[in-house]
Amino acid sequence: MLPAPGTHVVRAFEPPPQPWSAGHRGVDLAVVPGGPVVAPQAGVVAFAGDVAGRGVVTVRHDDGLTSSLEPVRPSVAVGTRVARGAGVGVVDAAGHCAPVTCLHWGVRTAPTRYVDPLSLVGPAGPVVLLPG
Repeated sequence: MLPAPGTHVVRAFEPPPQPWSAGHRGVDLAVVPGGPVVAPQAGVVAFAGDVAGRGVVTVRHDDGLTSSLEPVRPSVAVGTRVARGAGVGVVDAAGHCAPVTCLHWGVRTAPTRYVDPLSLVGPAGPVVLLPG
């Protein structure tokens, strides 16, 4: 499930060649300031606060993955159990996609090992082949 309902990707995941190299360790989703942010999977809130002047919510999911979402004004506290699709906050305007507003969603399997968040979403619906 996408952490922002009714959105689309404005910047894709770009894995770095090495953990210390430049890259884009998540996806940026088009959103509006004040829009809802939801847990993409069930889990426990591991962090809810500011990092470098931006609000961040981090959820440790039941499958061992960790999602971080920013910029978010959190509505949950650390230790809160959240269901898939449960609200965790609202989009803050202080993001890195200016002049548009985006929600950055990063997913990691370990402290420095990131995976493409869209690989967790699955297809949008059934694929139908039409006669040509």
